[in-house]
Amino acid sequence: MALTHRRLHNMFGALNFFFSGAKKSFPASYLVVAGGAAGGNSIGGGGGAGGFINNTLAVSFSTAYRITVGAGGAGTAQTVPGVNGASGSNSVLAYVIASGGGGGGTYAVSGSTGSNGTSGGSGGGGGASDSTLCTGGSASPSGQGNAGGSGRNGTTPYLSGGGGGAGAVGGNAIGSASGDGGAGSSSSITGSSVTYAGGGGGGALSGTAGAGGSSIGGAGTTGGSAGNGTALTGSGGGGAAFTSSSSGSGGSGIIIISIPSARTATFSGGVTQTSATVGANKVYTITATSTTSETVTFS
Repeated sequence: MALTHRRLHNMFGALNFFFSGAKKSFPASYLVVAGGAAGGNSIGGGGGAGGFINNTLAVSFSTAYRITVGAGGAGTAQTVPGVNGASGSNSVLAYVIASGGGGGGTYAVSGSTGSNGTSGGSGGGGGASDSTLCTGGSASPSGQGNAGGSGRNGTTPYLSGGGGGAGAVGGNAIGSASGDGGAGSSSSITGSSVTYAGGGGGGALSGTAGAGGSSIGGAGTTGGSAGNGTALTGSGGGGAAFTSSSSGSGGSGIIIISIPSARTATFSGGVTQTSATVGANKVYTITATSTTSETVTFS
């Protein structure tokens, strides 16, 4: 009888080990926001916001996942011919890729057609033009943001479109005003509602420049420097005017991960992050990565 009990004990112990070992993953909530784009540097459209993805994925124990925080596109001084704003860089968590914002379009030279906004997580606003209408860039891939607005074609005032935001399309140039940046989207993953990924406002030669979306996108300008997208929100920079002007830079992106308090995230050496307890979860806020080969491992 004792032998039978021992065998039963060993059998159930083995089964318990098997099923415990089979539990190799758990859900992690995340927010991944890419870098915002710069505005166009000559009567330029506003920069598009970086892609915004707020979801949950299953993560496995002891698996190293790639993690990258995208930088914002750098603004530039006005030139003739002008150039589109620099696009933002992608943010990555495992297989989740948020696309960098698309740069704002620009007015090139007198008699030119100007340029459309660049596609990205959210698209950049279209630049001003003498003739052909310059449209905003599309949100590509879809679902991460919105398209940029169109500029105005014709004579003075030369106007441009606003960059798209995660929550709304960029505004079109209308009347004597350039388009405003599209609104951002909010997330409460940190325990309080925070808005991310607003589009940049369009620049103007005269008239009224566009405002930044949700007050975190950079404002366009009619002279001087356009506003920068707010850092760590993935917002777009404002478009420049024409003479003695420069476009705004896009804001850097951010990654936030929320996991049960019993679990732990361990990061490679090039990751800048902080952690906090929010209810029953640990929340990790990643603000920078020094290379594109940084990792996070869960246990």
